Amino acid sequence: MSRTVVLAAAISLALAACSGKESTPVTDTQPAPTQQPADASANPLLSASTLPFQAPPFDRIKDSDYLPAFNEGMKQHLAEVRKIADNPEPATFDNTIEALERSGETLTRVSRIFFGLVQADTNDARQKVQEEVAPKLAEHQDEINLDPKLFARIKTIYDQRDALGLDPVQKRLVERDYQEFVRAGAQLNDADKASLRKLNVEETTLATQFHTRLVAATAAGAVVVDDKAKLAGLDEDAINTAAADAKARNLDGKYLLPLQNTTQQPVLGSLSDREQRAAVLKASETRAEKGDANDTRETIQRLAQLRAQKAKLLGFENYAAYSLADQMAKTPAAALKLLTDTVPAATAKARGEISEMQKVIDAQKGGFKLAASDWDFYAEQVRKAQYDLDESQIKPYFEMDNVLQNGVFYAATQLYGITFKPRTDIPTYHPDMKVYEVFDKDGTSLALFYTDYFKRDSKSGGAWMDVFVEQDGLTGAKPVVYNVCNFTKPAAGQPALLSFDDVTTMFHEFGHALHGMFSKVKYPSIAGTSTSRDFVEFPSQFNEHWALDPKVFANYAKNYKTGEPMPQALVDKILKARTFNQGYATTEYLSAALLDLAWHTQPADAKLQDVAPFEAAALKKFKVDLPQVPPRYRTSYFDHIWGGGYSSGYYAYFWAEVLDHDAFEWFKENGGLTPENGQVFRDKILSRGNSVELADLYREFRGKDPSVEPLLVNRGLK
Repeated sequence: MSRTVVLAAAISLALAACSGKESTPVTDTQPAPTQQPADASANPLLSASTLPFQAPPFDRIKDSDYLPAFNEGMKQHLAEVRKIADNPEPATFDNTIEALERSGETLTRVSRIFFGLVQADTNDARQKVQEEVAPKLAEHQDEINLDPKLFARIKTIYDQRDALGLDPVQKRLVERDYQEFVRAGAQLNDADKASLRKLNVEETTLATQFHTRLVAATAAGAVVVDDKAKLAGLDEDAINTAAADAKARNLDGKYLLPLQNTTQQPVLGSLSDREQRAAVLKASETRAEKGDANDTRETIQRLAQLRAQKAKLLGFENYAAYSLADQMAKTPAAALKLLTDTVPAATAKARGEISEMQKVIDAQKGGFKLAASDWDFYAEQVRKAQYDLDESQIKPYFEMDNVLQNGVFYAATQLYGITFKPRTDIPTYHPDMKVYEVFDKDGTSLALFYTDYFKRDSKSGGAWMDVFVEQDGLTGAKPVVYNVCNFTKPAAGQPALLSFDDVTTMFHEFGHALHGMFSKVKYPSIAGTSTSRDFVEFPSQFNEHWALDPKVFANYAKNYKTGEPMPQALVDKILKARTFNQGYATTEYLSAALLDLAWHTQPADAKLQDVAPFEAAALKKFKVDLPQVPPRYRTSYFDHIWGGGYSSGYYAYFWAEVLDHDAFEWFKENGGLTPENGQVFRDKILSRGNSVELADLYREFRGKDPSVEPLLVNRGLK
């Protein structure tokens, strides 16, 4: 609710443009931080940045600055909120609701910078700060959320909201603040509040522990290969990169295959050695199950249990019911129905894909049944046979910088009129990063945009967007937005060539960025991407459509050596193959989303669950237990739901996909890629944040409720 609504996302290290910010209010029992406040002149986090857009001064910030800044920020914030709660004047929108929106400036600043950095470029010092500060932040948030005097003022305004002459956005903010305080336990008795505080601190501590362990487990799980012959099938650039990665770990003469966050690994589509493929998949699936210091299973058991206990304390049947009550889905039953209704078509298509690949294996006298580790290798062969399409043919046309400049940026210019100028004078936290100033179509400065695209051991897996500075209509602050990905960094002197999946990821994350950049909301807690999880993925997934728009595609799909456009015959093959392997892709996603809901629909009295048998039983129950199609994330490395902000919310990608395909139908009905259509989408969706009930927001844009049909057609399931 205040500026520090960021804390909810920050504490949980939320991924992929995570929003769902929560309110933050105070009681008189919070002890003052024991550490003395740092001198603002010596600690750059304690005062507003003097850089353009208040961009973080990464060149001046030291790791030792973070903890003092957190402590001082919490102290200042509690003082500000206590002043609001103790105000002798009657509660009004201005002296309570808006005052809370303005509070916590220092804490918001340090939280956004620190948690952005610890996700993308962590180290031992930052992890220690994270482990120390995460439970403190949970306690801090509870001090505010559970303050009876503050809640009484908010309830007074809420009860009178229809008689106060509030505009629609103000009324929306009052209603959300009240609901979030109630969800945070404001109406509990003192004994239950004490129990909730303990559960919140433990949950935050364990979520932080999970994430830290997983980052380490993923780095340690990289596969070391001694014999170059075992890498047969990889191209020379990939082998050189593997050699360079090994050398960076002092493994001279060997080859390193790093793990990405998902179950399947990119190299599995190329490695011809079946034993090596199996070794890579096993390393991926067991990365956090080795019984060592990085094992996550005991942490998961307790997290699931305490979340169920927390939900019961707050009056809900299970954690998913609690979590989804303020989402578009509203109930676990609604989320489950969307997923399970799709299971029969997805698994049927996947079984058909298995049959096609088994034919290839049998024709080659392989003498074995297709295994999960074989899928990508034989899927690539089927794709070549059916569509005459080879990934190695495609990559030379997708050089990373060209895709960004002439694809992602170009599409945004065509739709919204915005332009981009590199800024080399803005400091970054890593040399691989780039910064751009974004200009609106009238030439005014709109935002700063950072890119951090290459994988490294210090970075969490996956891809995401967030902001260092949120758009704020109260202060006039403009957004400072960043995208983080995990593309393979090429060997020195080589171009960064992307797969088409990587290209789609770049467009996706920039869709989130546009949602942040175009925000035009007065109150920061409902600005930008601060929406429900099952809406926040809508603008990002919608933006993926422009990757294959003929005008956009022709502008960026050019050979990095010759500059020649991709031949039309190859373009046609890509378009024809769009629904290829969608049985697998849909089933692996559904498996992960259903696993998430299985873990989070347990009752509070459920016993601790052994991870492997629980997972197997859940997949069988939902009829997605195809051995050749493991979940996109298995339980032990499912960072979205244990260390991130998507607990019981991974279904949101599918829910939002219904919106994005339906919205794209509107574009097709109205002329496609035009500035006029872009302006409508910007005005009615991208600029509005969470200032309107989201279902109403979509209906206002589309003129009707979304249909699931375009999604099913797009995935080749109908």
